[in-house]
Amino acid sequence: MVDLISQYEKIKPAIDEAIFSVIENAQFINGPEVTGFQSEFESYLGIKHVIPCANGTDALQIAMMSLGLKPGDEIITPSFTYIATTEVMALLGLTPIFVDVDPNTFCIDPSKIEAAITKNTKAIVPVHLYGQAADMNKIMAIAEKHKLFVIEDNAQAIGSDYHLDNGAVVKTGTIGHIGCTSFFPSKNLGCYGDGGAMCTNDDTLAEKIRMIANHGQSKRYYHDMVGCNSRLDSIQAAVLRIKLRQLDNYIDARRNVADYYDGILGSIKGVSIPFRAHDSKHVFHQYTIKLEGINRNGLNEYLASKEIPSMIYYPVPAHRQKMFAHFGSDATNLPVTDELTSIVISLPIHTEMQDEQLEFITSEIIEFIQKK
Repeated sequence: MVDLISQYEKIKPAIDEAIFSVIENAQFINGPEVTGFQSEFESYLGIKHVIPCANGTDALQIAMMSLGLKPGDEIITPSFTYIATTEVMALLGLTPIFVDVDPNTFCIDPSKIEAAITKNTKAIVPVHLYGQAADMNKIMAIAEKHKLFVIEDNAQAIGSDYHLDNGAVVKTGTIGHIGCTSFFPSKNLGCYGDGGAMCTNDDTLAEKIRMIANHGQSKRYYHDMVGCNSRLDSIQAAVLRIKLRQLDNYIDARRNVADYYDGILGSIKGVSIPFRAHDSKHVFHQYTIKLEGINRNGLNEYLASKEIPSMIYYPVPAHRQKMFAHFGSDATNLPVTDELTSIVISLPIHTEMQDEQLEFITSEIIEFIQKK
């Protein structure tokens, strides 16, 4: 789904020089590349604090730990997401309260949130799925009304612009109390291994997050709270510094691919192309379509037979997973989520796609549909 080799070839001299510099200096942990990336990412996001960590899952876990949440506390979140969003809640003894998603944006439906709030509710975790921002204006208004924390899962929407009701344009991940992201290689901003980060404008939260990510230390060998060991290594930071300079170009390239798909697939009966909300910039981590009256699994298999990768994100939502059975989540009524798991399919999209590839992919999709 992502051509990382071709992408690397275009930035090879800069990447190679940066990696070899780290090796020659032997500052593999918390070196100048890490602090350099941290500062540059803060500038890009327009936020006071970026705290790098080992991966996106750690980012979510550390963020929740920093809020002082206790076992039994409830967190409202969508079920239609990658499992990491909710997995960390279970690890911390928290209770995920699953809410349905908007059928167009695939993100948490704000109109369903307030009905899920109880005296035990402490936070909302919206997920900016596939590169489309959740409705943060409404979510933040609900959170403020009920005095709830908001942690943005921004792993799939790095670089997305969001228009606040006050007229300001900000980056997703900077709107809630804490934003979390992943630098997994396939992400729009991906490293060459694992990596993640948290960001916040709250000085107190930033200090706690830094401590938790470093064994709960306030200073060396003085551990004020339970923490973990989660850090971004210098080689990954060096790679990310190079790729951060290209991020807006990468987003433009993905949006161009999406435009091509829209132009061909938008007029095909039974195919719903991705919705683009008016208040945000879709950055197309995935290009995910909905199918009606078309065999989704059959198309997936047909494309594979033509050596065209396609993926189903996600075939089993969180509330249907065995790992959450003890919460009784399977009884949760989420009709939109359950329907989406059977009708969505994600097509190849990356920064290096050529028109010939797109023509081949779309022609094969049309061929399959016309045969049926």
